[in-house]
Amino acid sequence: MIILQMLISWLSTRIAKRDCKLPCTQLSFGLQPARTFCDLQRCRPFLVCGKQVGVMQAKVVEAACRYPDVFQMDSSGMISMHPSLKTYEERSARINHVLTQWREERLFVTLKGWRNECYEVRTGFADPPLLKMDRSAACLFGVRQYGVEINGYTRHPQLGMSLWLQRRALTKPTWPGKWDNMVAGGLSVGHSVLDTALKEAEEEASIPAHLLANLRSAGSVSFYFESERGLFPNTEFVYDLELPADFVPHNSDGEVDIFELVPVSQVMERIFTPEYKTTSCPTTLDFLIRHGFINSDNEPRLPELVELLHIPLHYLYSQSSSQSPISP
Repeated sequence: MIILQMLISWLSTRIAKRDCKLPCTQLSFGLQPARTFCDLQRCRPFLVCGKQVGVMQAKVVEAACRYPDVFQMDSSGMISMHPSLKTYEERSARINHVLTQWREERLFVTLKGWRNECYEVRTGFADPPLLKMDRSAACLFGVRQYGVEINGYTRHPQLGMSLWLQRRALTKPTWPGKWDNMVAGGLSVGHSVLDTALKEAEEEASIPAHLLANLRSAGSVSFYFESERGLFPNTEFVYDLELPADFVPHNSDGEVDIFELVPVSQVMERIFTPEYKTTSCPTTLDFLIRHGFINSDNEPRLPELVELLHIPLHYLYSQSSSQSPISP
């Protein structure tokens, strides 16, 4: 197998290579893009309480400058939430007001997928939240997004080792109709990682409690990609769940079209097609590596592949607060 070449080909259609000093532009993996959506040379670091939490594209900066009581730009070009906004509640309320106006103006395509579900913005995952914003808007500010994904697998007597995949409902605001891992969901306000995993497993796949007792944490993967909606520094918390061969998942929240049990031998072909959800490919690759299906014998560049699945997003952001962006 030449898995790394396949991954590079896949990533090159989704990840833009840049050479400026902003942290998100260091997540290029050395690839040339098939296309790009914005000029990151004109991006600006986004700070809250003096710490960088994101990156704003030029078009978002322009819109934000209409609200000088919410955002301010310093002499180096960094964008900060106004220091008069002292509390989590104040910052959350003011940014929600701005986002609501942008949504009414139809200013950014991502806000068409307004969720009435919020993500929290932090300097680091273990740090106290500084504010919250609707999850559809997180990519406008390039803030780190967190999610949970469950690899549901079974040792089938005829098919051998197989993974359950879901096809997302056509009504989903993101990735409609795309193939996905068995269970996946964003980490919203008020829910821990494990709470989210258990909640999504019940809602998306109707997995009973006695089977969820076998749920096993398997670390995380992290990656960056860019789309017409914005910038996505993503971390996915990964779980493995071995299921009996006679178990069939059933959706209960209307967000899944069908489930399909796919032998591992066919999974690789599936995940590199345009029909597979971008953010789930790294999680599935991680599973195949951890379970030995991709190894140093069949993938000589295994160390490079592993590195691509664990981009140090938190380190890169923490190093950038004192850096000045390149001028447009």
